[in-house]
Amino acid sequence: MSGDAHSDAEFRLALNRVYRWYAAGFIAFVLVLALLEQQGLSRQGIGLIFLLATIGLYAGIGIMSRTTDASEYYVAGRRVPAVYNGMATGADWMSAASFISLAGTLYLTGFNGLAFIMGWTGGYCLVAFLLAPYLRRFGQFTIPDFLGERYGGNMPRMLGVLAALLCSFTYVVAQIYGVGIITARLTGVAFELGIFLGLGGILLCSFLGGMRAVTWTQVTQYLVIIVAYLLPVVWLSVKQTGIPVPQAIYGYQLQKVSAREDELIRDPKEQQVQQIFSQRSAELAAKLQDTSAALAADRARANREVAALKASDAPMFDIYAADRALSNLPRNPEAARAFWTQAKAEADAKSRPLNGMPPHAQQFAGDPAGDEHARHEFEISRRNFLALVFCLMVGTAALPHILIRYYTVPSVREARQSVTWSLLFIVLVYITAPALAVLVKYEVFTLVVGTPFSQLPDWITAWNKVDPSLLSAVDVNRDGILQLNELSIGGDIIMLAAPAIGGLPYVVSGLVAAGGLAAALSTADGLLLTISSALSHDVYYKMIDPNASTARRVTLSKVLLLVVALGAAYVASRKPADILFLVSAAFSFAAAAFFPALTLGIFWKRATGLAASLGMVAGLGTTLVYMVLTQPWMRSLFGVTRPIELWWGIQPISAGVFGVPVGFAVILVVSLLTRRPGTQVMDLVNHVRYPGALPRSPEKRQLGDPLAGGL
Repeated sequence: MSGDAHSDAEFRLALNRVYRWYAAGFIAFVLVLALLEQQGLSRQGIGLIFLLATIGLYAGIGIMSRTTDASEYYVAGRRVPAVYNGMATGADWMSAASFISLAGTLYLTGFNGLAFIMGWTGGYCLVAFLLAPYLRRFGQFTIPDFLGERYGGNMPRMLGVLAALLCSFTYVVAQIYGVGIITARLTGVAFELGIFLGLGGILLCSFLGGMRAVTWTQVTQYLVIIVAYLLPVVWLSVKQTGIPVPQAIYGYQLQKVSAREDELIRDPKEQQVQQIFSQRSAELAAKLQDTSAALAADRARANREVAALKASDAPMFDIYAADRALSNLPRNPEAARAFWTQAKAEADAKSRPLNGMPPHAQQFAGDPAGDEHARHEFEISRRNFLALVFCLMVGTAALPHILIRYYTVPSVREARQSVTWSLLFIVLVYITAPALAVLVKYEVFTLVVGTPFSQLPDWITAWNKVDPSLLSAVDVNRDGILQLNELSIGGDIIMLAAPAIGGLPYVVSGLVAAGGLAAALSTADGLLLTISSALSHDVYYKMIDPNASTARRVTLSKVLLLVVALGAAYVASRKPADILFLVSAAFSFAAAAFFPALTLGIFWKRATGLAASLGMVAGLGTTLVYMVLTQPWMRSLFGVTRPIELWWGIQPISAGVFGVPVGFAVILVVSLLTRRPGTQVMDLVNHVRYPGALPRSPEKRQLGDPLAGGL
């Protein structure tokens, strides 16, 4: 055995030994906390221990993995074994959206939520077949680095940097938003403070050791994520059916949920609540006709009520409530319009059966065999489903923080193996999420709905205190009984509340919150490293100072990482939009900006640098314009007031479906109208696709730091 092979074998054995001890220690830690809970340890104490222990563990790995070596900092020395890279990729991928929001999306949208599972899983097939092995053979540090080497010149590289910044920053804001929710739940601190507490963990993981620290932290985080995700779902499955395999009883429980849905649709009490919300919607519509007059009338009415209560010496609680209602009125007509528009949308949803949710097993809205309106609704629903699957698949295949993971393995062969391991580790969660959604829906529909308000489960009160916008229950028809349309549940808490819904000890809730925190931290680490690497390596080193020392480049990357992290935390503290939209927007940005340029750059030698640059601008520009014109939060951000006009009925979450074909078309047309790439570029593409096609001459190696890096 050669020295390198012997060293590699020892390295792998040491890794196996370390992570076996870690897994055993983690299980022992949870069991000890469970015993302490039985002895009277408070919930806040459990949450604080989970928070400090997990962040301390990740920080410790970051400190031990600190480095100033460029190869170690950017690509972990290219020596991460395939199975561990698969686990790290699984954690990198298992973002706040996957861990926190996926089951909630399936809970709220039923069949339509499967688009996320199909798109995200299918994207890894594209990574395996189209990108990962070829990018590893190129051997660069970043995706903009690949674009610069393949297409030549600084323009493709700079556009790649800008696109990476846009999609990665959007994505990291969503992760830090999730960190704030989870940290607030674990410790009871305010959401904004929770964001900056979690940010400390993110920075300690990635700041000192770059990709090396992030990789070994993410392997650790994956073990937390998978245990935290599976445990409450298995428990709910056993509780409801006696079978500890939730994936196997999914269809059985779905039948029960469908039967209960039919009962709720026919329930007179539910219909009464729906009628109240319908009337409320009509009142809000009238207010929106003249917001200034309506706001003045509301303020005058609230002042009269406060004065009357004080004059009649009413109880202080009633006076306080009236004062609070007065102070909560919108400050001006513009704020009133925004507030009442949102309230009307919520009332419209609650005026429909099942709280505005579609029947869980219904494939698409509408009816292909119904009247013209039903057929049109069915067609629009199916079209949006397919568009979302497309965007998520292509976006997954083009996300810079995922693709860079395949630069860290020793060889092209292990890059392919890494994708296989990644799929295996990710699918463990993705085949469980639909079961979790159905199990929670069964629990809510059968055990919570119909319960007197005085006997509601503790988890409803607890989550209402964390954030009333995530969960609230209001007795709208004053009958003292909870109807489904009186309960508002945000998708972001279905997973986090699952242990409490199943009646598990609080230590499991702490474990799930720690798993969600691990998911958000792992993805945030990868994204921040991607952003800082693009700025320090591709902008500073490749374009500004090619003679910069390794230490200076790594130091600059750390400083930029800190600046970007603080900026993302500030944006997340403003609660710009829900997690799922932010994540989906990042996928559309990545798909439109990178996928055409990457795939054509690998498989079509004729693609030119000018064409790739124009294609990235056109694809990303089309996607951005559509979002700005149609997505409510982005419309308000850019001050767009014109009526929303959807193109072919496609929702803004799938805006990339327009940007990707535009990018392909522009690259194809412009490439055919411009000069062919030089001989060196043509030879490089040949070599990457057919490794034995070219001699390894010194001239070719120069092209080629990528080729000289070894296959």
